[in-house]
Amino acid sequence: MSSITLTNLRWSTPDGRAVLSGLDLRFARERTGIVGRNGVGKSTLLRLLTGELRPASGQVAIDGRVTLLRQSVQVGTDETIADLFGARAGLALLRKAEAGAASVADIGDADWTLEARIDEALAAVGVPLPAATPLAQLSGGQHTRAALAGAMFGAPDFLLLDEPTNNLDREGRAAVRDLLRGWRGGAIVVSHDRELLEEMDAIVELTSLGATRHGGGWSAWRARKAIEQAAAEAERAGAEKRLDQARRQAQAATEKQDRRDAGGRRKAERGDMPKIVSGGLKRRAEESRAAAGRLAERQRGEAEQAVAAARARIEVVDPLAADLPSTGLPAARTMVELDRVTVGYAPGRPVIADLSLTITGPERVAITGPNGSGKSTLLALVAGTLAPWSGRVRVPGPLALFDQRVSLLDPARSIADNFLLRNPGTTNNQCRAALARFRFRADAADRIVGTLSGGQLLRAGLACVLGAPAPPALLILDEPGNHLDLDSLAAVETGLAAYDGALLVVSHDPAFLEAIGIEREIGLRPTRDGEPTFPQ
Repeated sequence: MSSITLTNLRWSTPDGRAVLSGLDLRFARERTGIVGRNGVGKSTLLRLLTGELRPASGQVAIDGRVTLLRQSVQVGTDETIADLFGARAGLALLRKAEAGAASVADIGDADWTLEARIDEALAAVGVPLPAATPLAQLSGGQHTRAALAGAMFGAPDFLLLDEPTNNLDREGRAAVRDLLRGWRGGAIVVSHDRELLEEMDAIVELTSLGATRHGGGWSAWRARKAIEQAAAEAERAGAEKRLDQARRQAQAATEKQDRRDAGGRRKAERGDMPKIVSGGLKRRAEESRAAAGRLAERQRGEAEQAVAAARARIEVVDPLAADLPSTGLPAARTMVELDRVTVGYAPGRPVIADLSLTITGPERVAITGPNGSGKSTLLALVAGTLAPWSGRVRVPGPLALFDQRVSLLDPARSIADNFLLRNPGTTNNQCRAALARFRFRADAADRIVGTLSGGQLLRAGLACVLGAPAPPALLILDEPGNHLDLDSLAAVETGLAAYDGALLVVSHDPAFLEAIGIEREIGLRPTRDGEPTFPQ
């Protein structure tokens, strides 16, 4: 039976920062989800399993073949879909045979079912394109799906998938889930996609404390984690209570001994006690005090060790405070009005055609649809960064656009400087207080934006916008959940749930849309001839 075993695995960055420390894990032929905060070592773990990285110490024992599907892949100018399947030579041989240029030996080596099997694999992931299609012509979602089909095509013992549903529309996400549901080999999946994680047979969580494994998918893991967290918190509370009790008992014993000693001294001072007797009492008192001190010190030390052990079992996660300034948006105010708008990027080829849309008051609206259906184009229209060919766009109130790069922030400045730049007139104290609500406290507020992870970057953007004394009445977000770990995603959901303005969001994550209280979905879909149709 194929398996992967990690024994006391350790890995550090070149500058000596420990990323993975003392991991002991075993992966069998099952689907295992890897979760954890950004920077905890999830992608690093996959690279260690492929041999791309070498551990600082410990062992990686792999019984079987592994194939890694990365988050992003550089595409060569001459690469085609066939290269994702390792089938360039095999298909070239078929073309040679069809042209009558193949030798008898070549014909004997030809796999006559290869092309049909590739076509079938591509159709299964919703990419019904010829294997000769250049990869440069594929969208990001098409590339991911075709790459997944190619990874499975070689029937490895283990699939290693790094965020396989990033940049995929709902149809693409469903295709990935269906493929993994029917996969009979092992799969190790790094993901924050809660629907995909629900399909897992087990969840491994990487934290600063190490790795823990739970059977079952996302819901089972969350329930189990909540129980374990509550038990750990109760154990810590009990240990702290016992430590406090030990300290009080030691203090009480000291005070009692002090009273006895004072009584003995007064009696000796009256002179009605022989010196030999008073000396013996003094010696016994000193011995008693020393013994009581040693007992109290031992009890206090044991209690402190118990508290430290209980605290060590709890990973400290600083929660995001959801107390935000109000936008003051009236319920009846029109925030977005698009009247029969048409726009595109090439003459005669509209991406959006004859679209009308109104958002009133603090409505929360999601734009959904397959990749390439015009979702980001619609957001650009509303944000005013793209002018319509025809029709009218009216957005009267202040807004903030969060694209996937959070380009509203200056990457060369600190988070605090960005806040002060976006909110002129605010004091440094107001700035620090606002950033603290989004977990950027003390020196964290002085971090340069360009050094932040994806989750930190979006959180910093929200802090600079929602933490303002008067936040904009409209937020526009383009795939805010991409590249966020689950804790960061929860923090963003908390911040957006506390915001009282209007939201216009593009997202393929139903769980995220539900968490932020989306009230209406507008689906964009292209017609058969490629011209989009939109709700009126």
